Amino acid sequence: MAGTVDTTTRRRAEYSTDASNYRVVPDVVAFPTSTDDVVAALDVLRELGVPVTARGAGTSVAGNSVGPGVVLDLSQHLHGIGAIDPDARTAVVEPGVIMSSLQGEAAPHGLRFGPDPSTQNRATLGGMIGNNACGPHAVAYGRTADNVVSLDVVDGRGRRFVAGKGDPTFAAVPGLADLVRENLALIRTEFGRFGRQVSGYSLEHLLPENGSDLAKMLVGTEGTLVTVLGATLELVPVPKAPTLVVLGYPDMPSAADDVPVLLRHDPLAIEGLDARLVDVVKRANGADSVPDLPDGAGWLMIEVGGTSPGEAREIAEMIVGASAAIDAAIYPAGPEATQMWRIRADGAGLAGRTPAGEQAWPGWEDSAVPPDKLGDYLRDLDALMARYGVDGLPYGHFGDGCMHLRIDIPLESSGSVLRTFMVEAAQLVAKYGGSLSGEHGDGRARSELLPVMYSPEAIALLEQVKALFDPHDVLNPGVVVRPAAVDADLRRPAAQSVPSTAPIGDRGLLGSGTLRGVAKKSGYAGFSFAHDHHDLTTAVHRCVGVGKCRADNSAAGGFMCPSYLATKDEKDVTRGRARVLQEAVNGSLVGGLTAPEVRESLDLCLSCKACSSDCPAGVDMAQYKSEVLHRTYRGKLRPMDHYALGWLPRWARLAGLAPRAINKVLSVGWVRKAVLWGGGMDTRRDVPHFAELPFRTWWRRGYATHGVPGLPHRDMPGKPASAARPKVVLWTDSFSDSLSPSVPQAAVKVLTAAGYDVVVPDQQACCGLTWISTGQLDGARRRLSSLLSVLGPYAVNGIPILGLEPSCTAVLRSDLLDLFPDDPRATAVAGATKTLAELLTDPSTAPAEDSGWELPDLSDITAVVQPHCHQHSVMGFGEDRSLLADAGATVTELAGCCGLAGNFGMQKGHYDVSVAVAENALLPALRARGDGEQYIADGFSCRLQAVQLEGVEGKALVEVLAERL
Repeated sequence: MAGTVDTTTRRRAEYSTDASNYRVVPDVVAFPTSTDDVVAALDVLRELGVPVTARGAGTSVAGNSVGPGVVLDLSQHLHGIGAIDPDARTAVVEPGVIMSSLQGEAAPHGLRFGPDPSTQNRATLGGMIGNNACGPHAVAYGRTADNVVSLDVVDGRGRRFVAGKGDPTFAAVPGLADLVRENLALIRTEFGRFGRQVSGYSLEHLLPENGSDLAKMLVGTEGTLVTVLGATLELVPVPKAPTLVVLGYPDMPSAADDVPVLLRHDPLAIEGLDARLVDVVKRANGADSVPDLPDGAGWLMIEVGGTSPGEAREIAEMIVGASAAIDAAIYPAGPEATQMWRIRADGAGLAGRTPAGEQAWPGWEDSAVPPDKLGDYLRDLDALMARYGVDGLPYGHFGDGCMHLRIDIPLESSGSVLRTFMVEAAQLVAKYGGSLSGEHGDGRARSELLPVMYSPEAIALLEQVKALFDPHDVLNPGVVVRPAAVDADLRRPAAQSVPSTAPIGDRGLLGSGTLRGVAKKSGYAGFSFAHDHHDLTTAVHRCVGVGKCRADNSAAGGFMCPSYLATKDEKDVTRGRARVLQEAVNGSLVGGLTAPEVRESLDLCLSCKACSSDCPAGVDMAQYKSEVLHRTYRGKLRPMDHYALGWLPRWARLAGLAPRAINKVLSVGWVRKAVLWGGGMDTRRDVPHFAELPFRTWWRRGYATHGVPGLPHRDMPGKPASAARPKVVLWTDSFSDSLSPSVPQAAVKVLTAAGYDVVVPDQQACCGLTWISTGQLDGARRRLSSLLSVLGPYAVNGIPILGLEPSCTAVLRSDLLDLFPDDPRATAVAGATKTLAELLTDPSTAPAEDSGWELPDLSDITAVVQPHCHQHSVMGFGEDRSLLADAGATVTELAGCCGLAGNFGMQKGHYDVSVAVAENALLPALRARGDGEQYIADGFSCRLQAVQLEGVEGKALVEVLAERL
């Protein structure tokens, strides 16, 4: 085998779970580079009797893609798309092809693959084949099984064959034709009773009246019978003029009652949404992320198509007329329809928390019943949940009778409640003639419950089928046949609590190598994690593995996860890091938070905070990394870069005593390299120049030197302010003060022109950002405590605080609250701190109408604009985007990190990844700029990266505005 084989503890931790409740640690993780590699690996493992589980993106919510022995990751290399035949409407793919990649290749031919699960921008075709994935448009196009022509497979006996349609393909599996013939009545009565009966094996496809289609039967067998090496898939025409109808109902069951009538109009999709899920989306993404919905507490999203927008509109109006909805809205293709589908796509992650914010778990997230029974099933399911006192956010493919629901079953200590609930839920779905799974498969979550749904004779038939393909049980053991228990191998109960309020020296918090000789200190060990019950374990288990961080989110305006986009390694994605942290708090595989596996896993995290907003589960890896570094090095000697970069504001103040001399010395090549090397930094970097006149010095001198052109001379501090002019605090962070003073100087000019009375506090107020990013949380707290003393009085008196550096502004809006959760001044400062665009556009702080302020005309400006990661994640870039548009600027807005990310890109060992991240968006955009096109970036790191890597000088937005006053 030419691929990579990895037996390290860290790698095994990354692959110990998927998007399910289950944890099974493999012995080996292998990355085959070709189908020949896969066949060779399977031959060896079969001979040795070692179990093997094939895996794609690892987004399975039923535990289908975890197992003992060896895990084969087919996603890293086996992602080739072969011939697309537009006439036959087929495509040939390898198992690791991401579904959205196939859609992109097929689109120029006016074609697409029909099934489209919400995880399509990271889910692989191999995984979709394994689970028989469906998605919203299965109403029109069917399940994955319905869109498979043939499969290139290897079974558990080592036989490689192409499975297709017709009796001849049965010859590859001796005994299969006889088994089907002997059980025709059983198959006809128990299998394929309705469209979403996915649980078990779909033996109905083997019936002669269904074409004796072995390929379709193998779809949904979850890797327990064969390993898929390739597939030929059917494609369908891209629908014309798609139009979305949204119908409002009093509740979800009432919406479900209406589905059978609406199906008569041949819709492309019928999706159900609950008001509670919509509320969560609004809280997570902002109220403007959801269009105005029809009245109701439950909605149906119904997509229709037509040969023209007019025809689609007519069909939509017919559906409205036929429905029993209390209100309705019709959205043609456009922003509002896109927003509605985004709600649905984010459901897989957002539904991981209940309306009250509690962790909700999969397990019973994929049940299905015939559509005409869905309303009554939902009412009974609600009653069952009420009896157990549990909650969740329901949504699903109502057109197919499929319901998705994660539930806050208590899993912190055991799976006993999970087991009893699942048994009763299985009995309920069986009562309605339904299926335990409607598209996600049985996996470890539901396989044990198959006897509730099937007769003993049917279960025996499943076992006989398994014996024909995999008699020694080496392929994905513990799933479907001879299943593992529902409550076995659960991930969450194995994790130990790591409270943030416990004394940091307590045994168990740090694993091996705990602090010796350091006095125990009560209070918060680091961050409070107030939003996760003051427990780091609860925080890291926010990651349920939906894998949105594995997708290229830049097309959707997302920023996560920049290091993964550069390396394509599970080690460097948010989910992979979360898995290692979960194993660290488990303690049985990774030896605590100080273990080398943890440091290796977190090393390439840029601390960009993008996951805190882009991850639907709200994972904040930057915060976890800071906490781990804090617990690891507290009271110990730290890496040199923690002092060189983590104490940067200190060095900047010292450099301010003789900036010219410091800059001159550091311009000498060997001195610069020696300083960088000694400080733990990469010698290919340059040292930023320190300002010869820091902003605060310039301010104290009353603009006496290096003044901003066009700004009237100001008297020395102490001059009474005009009572008529609203005050605004210009907070000058360390970067703006010492490294980029032209930014706050420009802010003075803009604020004065806008009619504000600018206040610059006499005392410097540092946010401690560099201390936070290097995990020096004690130092960060000291600086933020001082900052609260300086800025707190202004905030509590309602005076807005303008932040200029996005990363520092983000600290005041987010980390400050978690480090000082009980200090009302922190809440006041967080609420008062604004970006420039927020200040100028918020009605409560915008310039008064009689101030004479007019937004400068930027209509002749064309610019590449780089939103800072922390601004995107914490404050949002919407106000800046609107301000630039209102000013008339023509912009190319980038999505993704610049790659420098504060201290990250300066540290030894990070340069190549930093450059690779910049190549995702920033550097190509800078190279493609036209003559005179500007680069606008509020982040000092973003501007520094552009200068050092491409020689392009950037400006902050406030500087651009100041130049046009």
